[in-house]
Amino acid sequence: MKFISALIFTSFLAAAVAAQDAPSAPAAQDWVSQSLKRGAWELGVLAGGGTGLGKSSGTQFVYAGGRAGLILTGNHLPGFLHGNFEWAVDVMPLYAVLPPASGIYGGSFKPLIWQWNFTSGHKIAPYVAAAGGIVFTKSNVPPGDTSQVNFTPQAVAGTRFFVKPRSALFFEGSLGHLSSASLGNHNPGYNVTLVFTVGYTWLKGGR
Repeated sequence: MKFISALIFTSFLAAAVAAQDAPSAPAAQDWVSQSLKRGAWELGVLAGGGTGLGKSSGTQFVYAGGRAGLILTGNHLPGFLHGNFEWAVDVMPLYAVLPPASGIYGGSFKPLIWQWNFTSGHKIAPYVAAAGGIVFTKSNVPPGDTSQVNFTPQAVAGTRFFVKPRSALFFEGSLGHLSSASLGNHNPGYNVTLVFTVGYTWLKGGR
């Protein structure tokens, strides 16, 4: 819980900084409002990796793929909380779990990324999200009499850095959990995972 709180606090702090900077930027440079608006589609590429924590600290994770999202609402809430809601999906053809003595490869599909975009800034747009996905691997994860199918609930905090209208770099950190929900005979799982993602995204349409 401390890690999750830290991630969320960092995102709120970044949103506050972006909001304070907002009045000084000319309207023509307001790339956030030009990009993150209701009905806009987001398409991006991403890659990342991280580690298990605690008893799982010897296991690493690596992944790469793409993201698609749709901003479903207009802007709501006052001050630095001002923002909108987006539903996104990640598809990762590469998802590797790397225990100390082996490598286990597969793919991941994350159909639930429920994201709040903070839109008070002009070129920087932090966000927080709750996400859930599924990982399919060629052999059991963790190794042993477990399962080739695992689930990955996550708490996410990140930031988009717009390099021009409707195009942005993004960086995010996620705290999650990976386990099979007892699909296999044993379900040791990885209680806490910490991963970081970097990507580039384009936004199209909107009103």
